[in-house]
Amino acid sequence: MPSPTHKPKIGFIGIGFMGHGIAKNIIDKGYPLTFLGRSKREAAEDLIGRGAIEAKSARAVAAASDIIFICVTGSPQVEGIIRGEDGLKLGLKARSVVVDCSTSDPNSTLSLATELAACGVDYADAPLGRTPKEAWAGTLDTMVGAKDDVFERLKPVLETWAGKIVHIGGIGDGHKMKLLNNFLSLGYGALYAEALALCAKVGITPQRFDSVIRGGRMDCGFYQTFMQYTLDGNRDAHKFSIANAFKDLRYLESMADAAGVVNIMGSAVKNSFGVAAAQRPDDFVPMLADHIAQLNNLVPKSK
Repeated sequence: MPSPTHKPKIGFIGIGFMGHGIAKNIIDKGYPLTFLGRSKREAAEDLIGRGAIEAKSARAVAAASDIIFICVTGSPQVEGIIRGEDGLKLGLKARSVVVDCSTSDPNSTLSLATELAACGVDYADAPLGRTPKEAWAGTLDTMVGAKDDVFERLKPVLETWAGKIVHIGGIGDGHKMKLLNNFLSLGYGALYAEALALCAKVGITPQRFDSVIRGGRMDCGFYQTFMQYTLDGNRDAHKFSIANAFKDLRYLESMADAAGVVNIMGSAVKNSFGVAAAQRPDDFVPMLADHIAQLNNLVPKSK
């Protein structure tokens, strides 16, 4: 393995639920890391303790880095980080690479890529699959949209935090695939929530429901983390907010509209999460079952 002095300098912005684990793995695997600090200090202090350097602005992160990862909520935040006052664009060096790990609007991704290409900077999208647990373990999934040569530059760094890396295609294709992936997973969540409400109405307990589904053809990893809340009260089994789910489904709707696709199921799933997001947006996705329970005059688990 090359010595750390021969490794690219990594920048990181967005040390939240997913980003903290990713950044931790990058520095633990020997890459020099500069990150943007935040008011919540736990993650920042942990990274500093591992040898990372804290910067005070996105511009400073860019100036110190060859490859910069962004892991935030969505396109408005990414655009602000890149274009804003003291933003990345003001500090980026030619031949550096910006990698958006957020779930973003592909149209925004392509626009930013074109804008940065004029500055001699490459752009890639590498949205994430799985949960903060896998982020900490370094076993996330990522679907990458990038030019071939840029992907080869990024791959060794991606391997520090991802167990499954798929080069989907060109810039923006990673974000397109992520929206499709989330359409499926959040669609499952909407189905599970309504099925559990119907169970309660017809006298089937969640435990009996689970005894049939678990281990059968309808079982999957998403089902298991979703049901940990219903069965065991584990609020942190799937730490992805209903507000973020609703945002992703709006991006999916926009992508479908642009492609001329009649997105019947996507609209139904979006509306299911939209009702919940209007009430308690910071709840996590498995808590959608509580909201559907309330709509059906059932007592939700959280009560």
